[in-house]
Amino acid sequence: FDRDARPARSFDRSDRPARDDRAPRSFDRTDRPDRPARVGDRSSDFYPKRDAATHYSPEDDVKLEKLKAEVVTAADVEGVSFGDLGLGDNIERQLASMGAAAPFAIQAATIPDVLAGRDVLGRGRTGSGKTIAFGAPLVEKLMENNGAKNRKMGRKPRALILAPTRELAMQIDRTVQPIARSVGLFTTQVYGGVPQQRQVGALNRGVDIVIGTPGRIEDLIDQGRLDLSEVVVTVLDEADHMCDLGFLEPVQRIIRETATVRPDGARAQKLLFSATLDKGVAKLVDEFLVDPAVHEVAGEDQASATIDHRVLLIEQRDKTAVIEQLASGGGKTLVFARTRAFAEQLADQLEDAGIRSTSLHGDLNQARRTRNLQLLTSGKVNVLVATDVAARGIHVDDIELVVQADMPDEYKTYMHRSGRTGRAGKEGTVVTLITRQRRRRMEELLDRAEIDAEMIEARSGDRLIDELAGVQA
Repeated sequence: FDRDARPARSFDRSDRPARDDRAPRSFDRTDRPDRPARVGDRSSDFYPKRDAATHYSPEDDVKLEKLKAEVVTAADVEGVSFGDLGLGDNIERQLASMGAAAPFAIQAATIPDVLAGRDVLGRGRTGSGKTIAFGAPLVEKLMENNGAKNRKMGRKPRALILAPTRELAMQIDRTVQPIARSVGLFTTQVYGGVPQQRQVGALNRGVDIVIGTPGRIEDLIDQGRLDLSEVVVTVLDEADHMCDLGFLEPVQRIIRETATVRPDGARAQKLLFSATLDKGVAKLVDEFLVDPAVHEVAGEDQASATIDHRVLLIEQRDKTAVIEQLASGGGKTLVFARTRAFAEQLADQLEDAGIRSTSLHGDLNQARRTRNLQLLTSGKVNVLVATDVAARGIHVDDIELVVQADMPDEYKTYMHRSGRTGRAGKEGTVVTLITRQRRRRMEELLDRAEIDAEMIEARSGDRLIDELAGVQA
């Protein structure tokens, strides 16, 4: 086509009035009232300061102190058997077959109080044997009410165990189910991420103990498929993490659906276990626990001698190489990444380096998450790279090394991550990688967690990293 043949413009830009000659605006921005601060405006008082703990205040620990926690040491329970604590022969034999020949301190402290019908508040990190501490006496309590004779179809559950994640719910069931089966009781798992038909089918047939997560449990209650009106023992495991995930109000609604008294007229029991006592947990304690027995086990804190804490000051560009060197030791290693994409990237890079690895994060469906965790448990891979929410259900007793590829945002996250190693009295190492610019923030976090950790400048290839990884000279 011929550009010169186009018709001339029908207007002339030069005819427009100069900017100063134009009519004034019909409104004046300076006359508008000030907008209120947005809810998401971090400059307002709506959000706490970064250095303040979002869910914690010193007053909450004062509440715990007023409850007069009983501190128990391993020496206090030396020579004590599960039978001495009041558990029946069948349950004691089952525990022995599961490798629990004698009780840990938290179990010896908690079991008699649960059997006596008291509410219990247990405080301590994961890996101290808390599942048996509430699972075994819970089964024994159900037996007292002729639980083994109650076989009618569609019977309502009489015990509820709430967990923050699917993985933890599954782990609890793997421990509690064989104990329950040993005396003729049945458990079922209720959690999201999978079709609910099988779960509903189990409830229709009748179960004694429901183990699950708040979201799916509340869904089934709303659908009229789960009736908790006969639940006389309720357990909240890792209550602090449930509150962190936003489950405080659902948990409150669920517990209010349970029975308030047992058939014999005694109060229904509430057992709460938590690593920390933040504001959310304090609310649960205030509303649902009456004169609880409070137990805190000496030597089970995060600064325990069974865990060696180290912080490596590295260059950002050196991070992947340092992680690869740490993961090459051959023992089971858990690496924490902040994002799902970084978790996948690290797992792929470690695989490319010849280190058997897999990942665990929220983008994986439940079947894949279960399979990948089983790969670590069975020893088919040595390294699991996980995000925080997914890793919350990891309960593997022989993880030797925890690597925090990304520094945690708060002290509670550090405590939960480091609780994946040094479990059941075994030794473990926690290594956190930071740049020099993050040193002060890391020092503040460790101070909140009451952990002493040596800070060392390091780079890939250093002998120190091989030693932390357990690489033989």
